[in-house]
Amino acid sequence: MSISGDETLLTVSHITGVTRRTEKNVNMFMAETMEGYKLCQTGDLIINTMWAWMGALGTANEAGICSPAYGVYRPKKHAHYDHRYFDYLYRTPHAITEMTRNSKGIVSSRLRLYPKDFFQIQTALPDGTEQTAIATYLDEKTAQLDRKIELLVQKAEKYGKLKQSLINETVTRGLDKTVAMKDSGVEWIGEVPAHWEVKRIKDLSSLQSGNTIVSEQIEKAGLYPVYGGNGLRGYFSIYTNNGDYILIGRQGALCGNINYVSGKFWASEHAVVVYLNRSINMKWYGEMLRVMNLNQYSVSAAQPGLAVDRIKRLLLPVPPFEEQQTIAAYLDSKTTHIDRIVAALNTQIDKLRELRKTLINDVVTGKIKVA
Repeated sequence: MSISGDETLLTVSHITGVTRRTEKNVNMFMAETMEGYKLCQTGDLIINTMWAWMGALGTANEAGICSPAYGVYRPKKHAHYDHRYFDYLYRTPHAITEMTRNSKGIVSSRLRLYPKDFFQIQTALPDGTEQTAIATYLDEKTAQLDRKIELLVQKAEKYGKLKQSLINETVTRGLDKTVAMKDSGVEWIGEVPAHWEVKRIKDLSSLQSGNTIVSEQIEKAGLYPVYGGNGLRGYFSIYTNNGDYILIGRQGALCGNINYVSGKFWASEHAVVVYLNRSINMKWYGEMLRVMNLNQYSVSAAQPGLAVDRIKRLLLPVPPFEEQQTIAAYLDSKTTHIDRIVAALNTQIDKLRELRKTLINDVVTGKIKVA
């Protein structure tokens, strides 16, 4: 295996052109014209100039075009070059570190990898036969690992759907499947146990928008946490609440997001604080709010947002307090069991993904011989 600067192997392609637009792909292109777009051929190495330091690269499996933000590097004629090998090689951590080191910019988000700097990187270069042997071996082994990972991901997703289905069914129908049912009068609810009531959110709790706290006021550490629409944001020096509460995400992609908080804390303007009546179980209520999918009631503006006055009037089925407690305990037990299974599956997935990375790195760098 020899070591070579990439300029001996690759050349930069500055060929530009257009591709025929069809009904199928016309919406894929946001640019008004294809001017500056680059043609790439099978085997070309494509590197995102702005995101090379994050590993945004790969080799082309077929001819096509790419935007001006990418550099297209074409193998020189008669060079020992199996593009599959280099697709693996340039994705390894050490390769990405080298690209980062050779990129120009003041901060990481502004780094750029230009051709002359990329060509300074020294590359492990086995002969063509060994490149092909390595690529073929890794294609087979990574495909096996990918299949195992995909099966585990699918299994975890099924458990996630099972968990949500269990929650949906239990908080809206209860645990006793033999009780008489009645029409709730609310379309999304349908039938509910005959002894349940249908009430407005404001009959069960009071809602208050969080406080306006600018980012400069939030500290990395302090006495009292600040919660936004997606949980903990940092700390603030004084507190506003003390107890157990539900927080509803109020703006943007986190509209309707549900979190449980307790103790002394601040809530930012991105959250709505739910103060529960004494006759309401917090766990049951929080899961019911999740089932209601409050995001669908957001008001479109610059970004989606929940109007407190609107969600106060929403209707939901309410079992007696004792039954709320029974439902909450049941869900705690069942969902905790499912969460453990999913966590175990995710651990297996993480290990297989790490094994995949290690395998690729060891094979392309010659630590594991395959030919």
